[in-house]
Amino acid sequence: MADVTGDVASLEQYRTELTGYCYRMLGSAFEAEDAVQDTMVRAWRSFGKFEGRSSVRSWLYRIATNVCLDALNAGNRRARPMDLTAATPVAQAQLTSRPEVTWLEPVPDGRVLPSAADPAETAVAKETVRLAFVAALQHLPPKQRAVLILREVLAWKAAEVAELLGTSVASVNSALQRARATLAESGPARTDTADPLDEEQKKLLDRYVAAFEGYDMAALTALLHEDATLSMPPYDLWLRGHDDIVGWMLGVGEVCRGSRLVPVVANGTPAFAHYHPDPEGGFSPWALMVVEIVDGKVSGITSFLDVKRWFPLFDLPERLEA
Repeated sequence: MADVTGDVASLEQYRTELTGYCYRMLGSAFEAEDAVQDTMVRAWRSFGKFEGRSSVRSWLYRIATNVCLDALNAGNRRARPMDLTAATPVAQAQLTSRPEVTWLEPVPDGRVLPSAADPAETAVAKETVRLAFVAALQHLPPKQRAVLILREVLAWKAAEVAELLGTSVASVNSALQRARATLAESGPARTDTADPLDEEQKKLLDRYVAAFEGYDMAALTALLHEDATLSMPPYDLWLRGHDDIVGWMLGVGEVCRGSRLVPVVANGTPAFAHYHPDPEGGFSPWALMVVEIVDGKVSGITSFLDVKRWFPLFDLPERLEA
């Protein structure tokens, strides 16, 4: 066996960055963690056979890539509601759920973004786990997805990617060119990342919390872009624009009056744990709300409603006291 620094436990230092890679590939926080665990188990089992012709990190990425490609061969593509249907006028809104495997999932920053001393590197990392960006990646064929992430997100050289995938540099460059063209067509929406929040973003979010908790629709509307969106996975319904969003909030969404929001960070952007008034007192989990900001206003609100999955993942309390 090659002289590899440390023992098998040294593989763990790569877990976070591998989880970020697998999350971008698979669009699911839980599938990413499963893929990394599978990667680690395969690496542990074959560590004695590692010949050291590449770095341990490259070796792990090769294993993780194969795990992800195997998973993606099943044909599942994670999506956001706006990837599947047109916006629905609030007067026609119906809540139709789709299977859990349909949806792009949120992820805590700490699970997928390793700490970096370089602020520019951190900013790029946050940019590439945004919901819109990861959703756009899902439009790429699996190998193109791997090439684009390795080359453009993780800054691997074409020769390194070619070795990892067992292909030629020309093939890697061709795949990258096609992936870039597809992304340009899908046009992932721009979102301001929390890196960290500047004073204006903090003030905006403070006003957002005050408006939502006070259920002040005039104040909330003032914070939204005219074409802002609201979606609520696992339902495929999504709404666009002030009138439809406010119409929903004052209709079916009226049950959210009196809620409380607790700040968290998801996908490199601001987010909130949304707690709903509990008839028995206090507040119970209702949604994980990811808020997208562009140019000083809220451009998108995604409320992930499967709180039994999301609140434990984000280490959130089961309830809030009054």
